[in-house]
Amino acid sequence: MANYMTNLDSAFASLADPTRRAIISRLCEGPKSVSELSDPFDIALPSLLKHVRVLEESGLISSVKVGRIRTCKVETHALQATKAWLQQHITTWEERLDRMEAHIETMKRET
Repeated sequence: MANYMTNLDSAFASLADPTRRAIISRLCEGPKSVSELSDPFDIALPSLLKHVRVLEESGLISSVKVGRIRTCKVETHALQATKAWLQQHITTWEERLDRMEAHIETMKRET
């Protein structure tokens, strides 16, 4: 369980940055080389590589280097883990809101 929470912490910390979220969004379209990833960003390549490294360390993406080309892809299992965690909490809050709504309706009928 501790490893699971550490992985979640790392994933959410990585996703806190808008550039890294944009990288993930681009990679959801399919694998891309680092040069393809850098196209829409107005940052230097070394800065982009730092973002890629953070995403790799969190397990959200992986990359393979063939010759001089590094190709990145999304690791769906890591995204699924964050989705599962979020969904668990969304479900809990939806249930609470449903109970509150039912309680408010009961109070309205009683008045």
